[in-house]
Amino acid sequence: MMHPTRRTLLTFGLSAALLLTAVPAGPQAAIEDEQLRDEVKSAIDRGLKWLRTQQKEDGSWEHHPGITAIALTAYARSHRGYTLEDGPFMRNGVRFLRDKAKPDGSIYDRDLPVYNTAVSLMALCAVGSPDLAPLIVAGRNFLVAQQTDEGEGYEQGDKFYGGIGYGNDERPDLSNLQFALESLKAAGLPEDDPTWDRALKFLERCQNRSESNDQAWAANDGGFVYYPGNSMAGGTKSYGSMTYAGIKSFIHANLKKDDPRIQLALDWIRNNYTLEENPEMGAQGLYYYYHTFAKTMRVMGERTIVDAQGRTHDWAAELARELLSRQRDEGYWVNDESARWWEGNKVLVTSESVMALAETLADLGQRRDECPSLTAAAAREAAPAAKE
Repeated sequence: MMHPTRRTLLTFGLSAALLLTAVPAGPQAAIEDEQLRDEVKSAIDRGLKWLRTQQKEDGSWEHHPGITAIALTAYARSHRGYTLEDGPFMRNGVRFLRDKAKPDGSIYDRDLPVYNTAVSLMALCAVGSPDLAPLIVAGRNFLVAQQTDEGEGYEQGDKFYGGIGYGNDERPDLSNLQFALESLKAAGLPEDDPTWDRALKFLERCQNRSESNDQAWAANDGGFVYYPGNSMAGGTKSYGSMTYAGIKSFIHANLKKDDPRIQLALDWIRNNYTLEENPEMGAQGLYYYYHTFAKTMRVMGERTIVDAQGRTHDWAAELARELLSRQRDEGYWVNDESARWWEGNKVLVTSESVMALAETLADLGQRRDECPSLTAAAAREAAPAAKE
């Protein structure tokens, strides 16, 4: 029932150089060992089978649009590549999200409009139905409109300029921004849209890099905090999940891997590489960390990491083995050490784990950065209105 107890914390020195071995993006497998690949696929299938048992009569998971969207995305991005044609469990889940759509393009129930819309947009993109194009474009425009900028009276000198928050408060954060940027990238927001440059300003102010962060608190280890001047790890300390979120967001915002802002963040990863915990946070947000870690390494196009002690890590194989060891006999995953940030919810954690495992494979059903639901013709017909 319980996963094996394995808690040897890896501690790395700070002096060796970071080495990253790139592999071409595309069809090449991240895991080469066929036996391990088969074990990963089996674990994904068992996780998805368990998720089927948790779907509600209204088509949702947990009666929650965000959790429903993440579960649907897990199905669509698995090696099975489930679509609306594969059964009522997919169609009913999408129908639930459709029913939560608001006239302004948001998709949510009672709260957290930005978070719920962002993850819903990812799901609608991933399932691959052109009928969803108007809903996707409306959601894309809603997210763009939520960015803090001149339209809300912010100036570029304001520390929250360019950020995006939950939508219920007035404080943007890196977690919500990373979800929003990932969904905007999937939904085809043009690279020259000003949203990306605004987001870069907020991202810079979340990074401990004084050369690009104009805030007085900024240090120089390259890692990231939750929002400018505040870290969930205490003070302005960099930590794992936000550092990977920052790197992924930089890439989505069209920075190249050789950009010094990304390179310094990779230095932080070198010095803090581990899959036994969320660095500087322990068990808190562990599965969020795994999910973000996997997506970041995939968009980086990297096969291995050489840590600060010169040890080479095949990140995909290591992540796969870690998650396989944590799966319960019934097929689900759950964080039984820390329920913070909903990680006591089996549906959410299982969906995140499936998506993280899927990133370790090459033959994913909907593994693409573009939005298969949003064809060029459908996008033009939906007439998106960019925020100026």
